[in-house]
Amino acid sequence: MIIPSIDIQGGRAVQLVGGRELRIDGGDPFAWAERFSIAGEIAVVDLDAARGEGENTALIESLCRVARCRVGGGIRTVEAARRWLDAGATKVVLGTAATPEILSRLPRDRVIAAVDAIHGEVVDHGWTRKTGRSVQDQIAQLREHVAGFLVTFVEREGRMGGTAPLAAIEDLVQRAGSCRLTVAGGVTTPAEVAALDRAGADAQVGMALYEGSLELGAALAAPLVTDREDGLFPTVVTDLEGRALSLCYSSVESISVAIRERRGVYWSRRRGLWRKGETSGDTQELVRVDVDCDRDALRFVVRPRTQAACHTGSWSCFGTPTGLAAMEAALTHRQNTPSPGSYTQRLWSDPSLLAAKITEEAAELAVASTRDEVCAEAADVLFFTAVRLRAAGLDLSDVARELERRTLLVERRPGDAKPNTQDSTGEESA
Repeated sequence: MIIPSIDIQGGRAVQLVGGRELRIDGGDPFAWAERFSIAGEIAVVDLDAARGEGENTALIESLCRVARCRVGGGIRTVEAARRWLDAGATKVVLGTAATPEILSRLPRDRVIAAVDAIHGEVVDHGWTRKTGRSVQDQIAQLREHVAGFLVTFVEREGRMGGTAPLAAIEDLVQRAGSCRLTVAGGVTTPAEVAALDRAGADAQVGMALYEGSLELGAALAAPLVTDREDGLFPTVVTDLEGRALSLCYSSVESISVAIRERRGVYWSRRRGLWRKGETSGDTQELVRVDVDCDRDALRFVVRPRTQAACHTGSWSCFGTPTGLAAMEAALTHRQNTPSPGSYTQRLWSDPSLLAAKITEEAAELAVASTRDEVCAEAADVLFFTAVRLRAAGLDLSDVARELERRTLLVERRPGDAKPNTQDSTGEESA
């Protein structure tokens, strides 16, 4: 698959030729992160830190909060790598510091070793010093300690001349074993992305995406396969919590349009290109596109603009919402069609009452003893929490993303109660 890349220098997204000559000043990295994250994980490289000429730490930490980022550039110690993992990086990419001694102290599944090479010889110190080692030797030394390798063919980097010979990449894939190989340098066409994927490697791409010669949608769709006569791909449409809304179909064209317009666009077997909600108003914001493991089906993660995902006007093509989805649908309805006498409206108009109810219900949950009591009090806490979130312009999906971010932490904290939450008997209080 494709891994879009954002190289940052002086707080700006840039693209360099051979790591030296500035070709593109792309401006705001957040704009590129928003554009690229629809395809999944993105690579973020701090060029200043890599060269020892400064750093863009605060900016990249913020990027990690809005996109799934594998972070590299200037990470030379165990402590620095752990800080990035705690900051929300899905993975860290280590170059010069990728030694067995350092890697053995990091979680293997969160680490990628960067191997930069010129004509097969590994180089370091900003691609200026030859090491005398081969890419194959580096992979053999490190493959027991990492989840993947980023192999950059420096002589092709930023030159738009195509990637390395496929036979050479297939050899590296075999040598990497269970470690996923990502290839950077020269990828310019959807066909190259597809060929690398068939070989078992991902394509990290920057220049071609920035210049516009490679369209993100076409690159994402390139590895897809289908045995259907119409050439379409089944597409499961879900909300942000992963709840299925509908089953649609996509084509290479509709995927490109959907990613370009960031909306739910599909391929109707009767009407052709279909922009969901174009006539009904039930549009969908496209958040992310996931490709399944066999490359023959898609998942569109969307944010519905209304409560009707189905042409019948229902919340989904599988009926009305249940559980937490039902509660959130009810809150949405109460926001869109306010009823002055409703209790929910009273809570929204009286922040002190809402705060008191959250405190009250949390205390009751803490002391509940039976299964039924715990369940009932937890339901109360969830309801008032959802009301509080809506008052702040948030919903449970925002909380889910924050919880997901916390699962990435590697430094564990004690989690002791704060002093003011315990009463004089030593028991925790409300």
